[in-house]
Amino acid sequence: MNIDFEKNDGLVPAVVQDAETRAVLMLGYMNEAAYKKTVESGLVTFFSRSKQRLWTKGEESGNTLSLVDIKVDCDRDTLLVKARPKGPTCHTGTDTCWSEENRPHYGFLSDLEAVIAQRKEEGGKESYVASLFDKGINKIAQKVGEEAVEVVIEAKDEDENLFLNESADLLFHYLILLQAKGYTLSDVVKILEGRHRK
Repeated sequence: MNIDFEKNDGLVPAVVQDAETRAVLMLGYMNEAAYKKTVESGLVTFFSRSKQRLWTKGEESGNTLSLVDIKVDCDRDTLLVKARPKGPTCHTGTDTCWSEENRPHYGFLSDLEAVIAQRKEEGGKESYVASLFDKGINKIAQKVGEEAVEVVIEAKDEDENLFLNESADLLFHYLILLQAKGYTLSDVVKILEGRHRK
């Protein structure tokens, strides 16, 4: 890679991202020697501005960052480092330097899972989700089956709006079923990822 180390006194920012969850873990700085050591060793290494030396993440704590990939931005002066963290990334003991949990997030679907979990916890007859949990696993599974049949029926027709709405209903009820069984979307994704690697 043609990295421009000359712009900022030989240092370029290196944004570190979890290769699997895509969470931003930390920001460090690399000079050319740190970049080369990272590539050669497979462990993310920075130039420490406070210690004025190369510093491999986790050299004292054991909480290393295993290199997966490095990309340089369009201006050639910032790096995106994809890595696999071993333990918490931040020296304070948190997953990230912004005190965020490093867990898979599937955008709106993860937000929807959180709402479903909240409705399950809070209960109440006014909530459709809570009422389904109150009726038990058989009713929830039945709803998933009904929605699946409706998706199949609409797939054979030409009404895209009905097909997409039934698909949304199926996915929504499937997320409820997963939680009723004590699982989340992440558990299913892990199985799919495992199959993909074979």
